[in-house]
Amino acid sequence: MSAENDQAGKMMGAETLFDAGPRRLLALVVSVLLISVTAQDAMAQKAERNGKEVVESLCVSCHASGARGAPKIGDKKAWAKLASRGLSGLSKSALTGIRDMPSHGGNLNLTDTEIERAITYMVNRSGGHWAEPVSRTTRATERTGEQIVSIRCSHCHQTGVNGAPKIGDKADWIPRLKPGIDVVVRSAINGHGGMPPRGGMADLSDSEIRNAIIFMFNGGTPLTKAP
Repeated sequence: MSAENDQAGKMMGAETLFDAGPRRLLALVVSVLLISVTAQDAMAQKAERNGKEVVESLCVSCHASGARGAPKIGDKKAWAKLASRGLSGLSKSALTGIRDMPSHGGNLNLTDTEIERAITYMVNRSGGHWAEPVSRTTRATERTGEQIVSIRCSHCHQTGVNGAPKIGDKADWIPRLKPGIDVVVRSAINGHGGMPPRGGMADLSDSEIRNAIIFMFNGGTPLTKAP
């Protein structure tokens, strides 16, 4: 009888183990998925650098002086030939590596967008007029003009640093807006005078830039819908 009980106990233990197996596997899969989603969210929240930042931190090691045959920043003739290949063609070479330049310029942490921005910055410093690429990361909610201005634009536009049109100063803004707001938005995207592309915030979308401009024109008062 004792032997039968032992056998029964072993069978019950085996059944319990096998029953728990799928549950343990499911828990493991869920844990892995959560870790993956958390990592992706962290990457999405990390602001991508603008072209100037990437170039100054990496690309200048060769492109500033033309070392190893790299096209020198400011060499309009060399970059005009390269620019004819378009951003997709140049970024493909940068991503895979070409001649003495390793993949991603030697920094595998650079995102595709950061590389495209670096290329755009060097092209523009060499006679080009390309718009800096927008981040591919989808933002959950679009930031308001007030938020953008508070975070960044007010640093110069509050007091008119370097000739920046002051917030709410219609005399400053109306001449600039005469050609249309799309022209002003495009100028902000590309950079103008002392203002870097996208105001130095590479993750700003075109729509967010428009919101900021409208907010500043209205004197720091957001637009409200008519009743």
